[in-house]
Amino acid sequence: MAAPRASLHLVASTWNRGTRGIRGLSSAVAPENSQRKGRTLLQFLANRFYDVEILREYLFRKQISKVHKENRSFTYIKERYGPYIAGAYFVLKQGGAVKFQGKEWIRSTGRGYFSPQLLNFQAVPIEAVDASDCAINYEGLDNLLILKELQSLSLQRCPHVDDWCLSRLYQLADSLQELSLAGCPRISERGLACLHHLQNLRRLDISDLPAVSSPGLTQILVEEMLPNCEVLGAEWAQGLKPGPEEQSRDTASPVPA
Repeated sequence: MAAPRASLHLVASTWNRGTRGIRGLSSAVAPENSQRKGRTLLQFLANRFYDVEILREYLFRKQISKVHKENRSFTYIKERYGPYIAGAYFVLKQGGAVKFQGKEWIRSTGRGYFSPQLLNFQAVPIEAVDASDCAINYEGLDNLLILKELQSLSLQRCPHVDDWCLSRLYQLADSLQELSLAGCPRISERGLACLHHLQNLRRLDISDLPAVSSPGLTQILVEEMLPNCEVLGAEWAQGLKPGPEEQSRDTASPVPA
């Protein structure tokens, strides 16, 4: 009981020192307020959710709803300002960057994603989109597939880009020359097989795809599927081709009759 009395005595003495005393009192009471807020939050969660699984399901649904909202089509902007402004607005809103033909890159800023300068490019096609780390999904691709002059598209580390998304990229077959899918966790061999439509591709990055079970073999198949394209990915040569020691051993060994 001695320690609490000493604390109260200290608070009482600092209280008589004006403003500094008020600060001392607030710091002394702060832990209790924090505990009270913590108990209030736990009580709220306990009243609304009966167990952890229900809470997780609620948070999951909320996240899905947010992603769905972020990937809606901006029909009004498209009708009023054209497809290029609508596509740019979508990408910048997602936190990406766009490049109009003959112009510098326009990137999203913390102050806002819509810049008045976009209205000056209503008739200027978009030639490159950097949507790395964006929450683009199957529905959100509608805002990119309207960019018929798009030459370069980066979807690196996009968590919602999957095989179904790749099945839609054939609509950009006439223009797309560079495509990066590096680090996308939901892309597998099935989705990469859909890229056979993109015969104008000159550079494709399929590195670091955890859903691809055989990266080396997949890269070989993609290279055969797109013979005019530089494919970046796993170092399959080291894993599939024999090394110098194995080659010398094979050469020295007699061939069975």
